[in-house]
Amino acid sequence: MTSTEDTPLEPADRPAGHSGEHEHTQKTWKLAVAAIGVVFGDIGTSPLYAFRETFAGHHDLTLDTAHIMGVISLMFWSMMIVVTLKYVTIIMRADNKGEGGSLALLALVSGRTKEKRWSRGIVLLGVFATALFYGDSMITPAVSVLGAIEGLAVAAPAFGNLVVPLAVVILVFLFSIQRGGTSRVGAFFGPIMMCYFFIIAILGIISIVQTPQVLWALLPHHAIEFFMISPMQAFFALGSVVLAVTGAEALYADMGHFGRNPIRVSWLWFVLPALMCNYMGQGGLLIRDGVLALESPFYLLAPESLRLPLVLVATAAAIIASQAVISGAFSVTQQAIQLGFIPRLRIDHTSAATAGQIYIPIINWLLMVMVILLVLFFQTSSNLTSAYGIAVTGAMLIDTCLLTVLLFWLWNWKKRYALPLLTVFFIVDIAYFAANTTKIPDGGWFPLLVGFIVFTLLTTWAKGRKLMIERMREAAMPIKVFIQSAANSATRVPGTAVFMTSTPEGVPHALLHNLKHNKVLHERVVLLTVKIMDQPFVVDAERVHSEDLGQGFHRMVIRYGFMQDADVPAALKQVHSCGAEFKMMDTSFFLARQTLLPAERPGMMIWREKIFAWMLRNAESAMEFFRLPTNRVVELGSQVEI
Repeated sequence: MTSTEDTPLEPADRPAGHSGEHEHTQKTWKLAVAAIGVVFGDIGTSPLYAFRETFAGHHDLTLDTAHIMGVISLMFWSMMIVVTLKYVTIIMRADNKGEGGSLALLALVSGRTKEKRWSRGIVLLGVFATALFYGDSMITPAVSVLGAIEGLAVAAPAFGNLVVPLAVVILVFLFSIQRGGTSRVGAFFGPIMMCYFFIIAILGIISIVQTPQVLWALLPHHAIEFFMISPMQAFFALGSVVLAVTGAEALYADMGHFGRNPIRVSWLWFVLPALMCNYMGQGGLLIRDGVLALESPFYLLAPESLRLPLVLVATAAAIIASQAVISGAFSVTQQAIQLGFIPRLRIDHTSAATAGQIYIPIINWLLMVMVILLVLFFQTSSNLTSAYGIAVTGAMLIDTCLLTVLLFWLWNWKKRYALPLLTVFFIVDIAYFAANTTKIPDGGWFPLLVGFIVFTLLTTWAKGRKLMIERMREAAMPIKVFIQSAANSATRVPGTAVFMTSTPEGVPHALLHNLKHNKVLHERVVLLTVKIMDQPFVVDAERVHSEDLGQGFHRMVIRYGFMQDADVPAALKQVHSCGAEFKMMDTSFFLARQTLLPAERPGMMIWREKIFAWMLRNAESAMEFFRLPTNRVVELGSQVEI
């Protein structure tokens, strides 16, 4: 794989001239509004439950002014350190050809540190962060939708028993419409979320006016005093305070869709102020009403007549937050497939205009089943928050580890600048992760269990695939020897034969089997390897590399980025260096279907080898994955020992 280019530390030059700057500013603001609808759904719905859970959740906290001020201060400075400084200011500079997210960061870092002894450990950390994401993507829709629907019990107590059934119905509907894509409703996400943020900010400001002393909570000494007065309670409170920053990693993951500046603008100028107004408003309400408001400080901010409309707006926001996480799961899965951590799966494109609009049926239905089971098992958002947080804080801690490699080995920061910054990040991340480990017996085990299962599957597939390619390479005949012995002795027939092979050396097994059984060779024989690079996109000019091997044989490598789809026929139509143009009606594609056999020297433990064999059998066929014409494909079996 090729390494990526150095990441610039400064934004690209702005268009010259007043008109260009005006257009650039307009585009930034338009994208900033769109980003509000997609990027900030998760962190935006945190006020539904985060403040309440700090005082009435896993570890009860004394409800008094000092603790309320301490919690608000912790939330504010967590947002400033974790979201604003760590993600928005620093990590978002680490774009891999414009793309962000744990896998993009992993590809960027591992591409530059392959020679280091610890590079394998870094890769495993990045893969585990991806595995934890799947646990988070199951909990987020469940807790967001439940948290919103629970407002129904506050606005209309008689309907309290309908909360769980309604949540299940909404989730089933949400997952059922995924096959149609989100391009149509995506345009409405921004305005709806802007309306939501505007409403929660106004409700917060009204409460702040009644209790203006909460504004002093923005000073850091309230958070420090909290730890000095009640160190253990403050530590346990971190497990709930972190709910206020869940979704921070989404800012980085969605950078490729909106760009760095629009996300920064929407966060600093709109989302952050709205969230803090609401949290301070909830704090002011608790100072005034105490335990009476603890049932739901979010909904009790609104007058009684407006609570039902607020439930509807909050539910819409929760659906949007869930949609963003589901789409993120599809995107991460596609990246993992392309990078070789997940077997080929069926991927449907739901938009002709937007490449990122994809739908993966098996991921969609697995997520739906797990999310509904979570709702039925935990019943309330309060119970679910016990499971929420540990996956997020684990991923944040891993991102800081990857950031360490980034600062020292890629950006070459001086230690006097990097070490103080990293020390702050590690202290904060470790404190949050440690606080969330106390939730493990009460539900925190779930995302960890999902994470370990997914991590095992990802690493098993990557290891098995590597061993299989190595064994096939060992058994492969040198291509020059084959051409000399077979080209003159075999009967040549008209047309083109494309033999798909995973390694660009040796003779593909399918070619040997075809010659053995059919005893013919086509006039033009192309040995084709598709390579997925450790960068998101490969431009068309660098897509294809071909080599003439003589006697009508050609070696060809087609390259794609890990965010691109492998469309082999489309790439072949652009090739003009292998003789005549490729015509699909005159071209046959030969694929090898591997069957695994027990090896005398197994490269993996037997149980992992069985898992790999099961994944291999259930992977989507190369014909569909590479978009080969169905009536022009021949599959030939081969046996491989790993």
